Parts: sequence; structure tokens; C-alpha cells
Amino acid sequence: MTRPYTLYPAIDVRNGRVVRLAQGDYAQETRYGDDPLALARDYAAQGARWLHLVDLDAARAGGYTLLGLVADIVRDTGLQVQTGGGVRARDDVQRILDAGASRVVIGSLAVREADSVCGWLDALGSERLTIALDTRQDREGTWRLPVHGWTETAAGTLQDMARRYAAHGLRHLLCTDITRDGMMTGPNLDLYRLLVDAVPALELQASGGVRDLDDVLAARATGCAGVVLGRSLLEGRLELPQALARVAADVR
Repeated sequence: MTRPYTLYPAIDVRNGRVVRLAQGDYAQETRYGDDPLALARDYAAQGARWLHLVDLDAARAGGYTLLGLVADIVRDTGLQVQTGGGVRARDDVQRILDAGASRVVIGSLAVREADSVCGWLDALGSERLTIALDTRQDREGTWRLPVHGWTETAAGTLQDMARRYAAHGLRHLLCTDITRDGMMTGPNLDLYRLLVDAVPALELQASGGVRDLDDVLAARATGCAGVVLGRSLLEGRLELPQALARVAADVR
């Protein structure tokens, strides 16, 4: 029996619509609908237990804007929601949790102000935060941590930052290979093997590039504890009930 493996259908929201960006580029947006709540209901009806919700407007400008949507999703669907975008302060985290989210995702701030975010982790506990580290290899093959819309690179390496948070009790780490985000080219399995080896205590969520059931299972085989599913579900390349059933069968 293998350990539980969580599938996180993703809903990215911009201007109230469900969209996906290619490699985080706001100029490369594809729209998939005007009702994120209806999509959340659909994922719940298909058997999902978790939802990954991203506020793209806030990710760009700051100031999380989806509190009402979070409350509606939790009330109407019973889904557990991990959500982020534009989180800049501890008060933002608390408002999102108060709206009903199970976990708040901290992205670029976790790199730029790691001391502060480690303090939030110490105060809130390991189940309330997901640290999201977006990464890209430099010319020497080192995994770096771009920030500010992926236009600048912070000091240190991906592994160093992951270890730092693990030392403060982090449990949930989401990692995205920027070059594969929204590109449907398959997840970077070598990256996830590297991270699992570096910080085996963390429950790693794979994100970026997942196309089909084979990719879902391949990410699990690296030691990941979950996978975020975006375009593959929106475009019908992956059937959520089938994937959920296969993953459930493998842990019995």
C-alpha cells in the first residue's frame, strides 16, 4: 500500500473568469468560463475533495480578492480549499482562513520575506500554510527562485529554501517548474525526485505540465504527495473521476 496522494483541481481566476496563463504570462491567457463557483461544484460532483484556487489579479497587484468566492465554494461544495495570490501580510492570511480556506498558499513573499513567513508558520502550524516555490534552472543547472513576476531571481537555491521551511515545521510544499507551467509538456520528474531526496519530510505537491493520467501517476512515483491539475482537466485530456479512482485503488 502506498501513502495517500491528493489530486488538486486548480481554478485560476482573473477578472472573475476561469483562465490559465502560459508560463505565468498575463499576455498569454486562455479563458475557460465565467463562473468559477460552477466549476468548483462540478469538480466536487466528480469526487474531488480539495481545490487549488488562485487569485491572479491579486498575484499581480496584491490584496487577495476572492474571500467571497472561497466562502461560497466551501459552503456549497464542501471542498477543502487551498488558495493564494497577493498575500502580503499576516492579516491577509487570517482573512482567508476566516473565509473558510483550509490552507493559504504563500508564494513570492515566502522567498522575499522568509523570516516573516517562517514566523507565521510557527504561529499557525503546519496544516494552515502551503509554501509555493516557483523555480527555474540557471545556466549552471542550479534551481533558482525567481520573484517579482519571475523577472528577478532571489539569492539562494530551491533546496536551501525548502530545507529552511522544513526546519520550521512546514508540511506542505508546492513546487512549479516555471518553464512547464501551463504548457502541457509533462511534469518535471527529475525536479521532484531532487526535492523529495533533499527534504523527504515534506509533502510535496507537483505543479506544471501535467497532461494525463500517466503524468499523474509518474509524479506520484517520484514521491510526491499530491499534484495540481489545471489545463488537463479544463481541456478534457484527463478525466478526474478516473484519476481519483485509480489513485484510491492504489492505496488500498
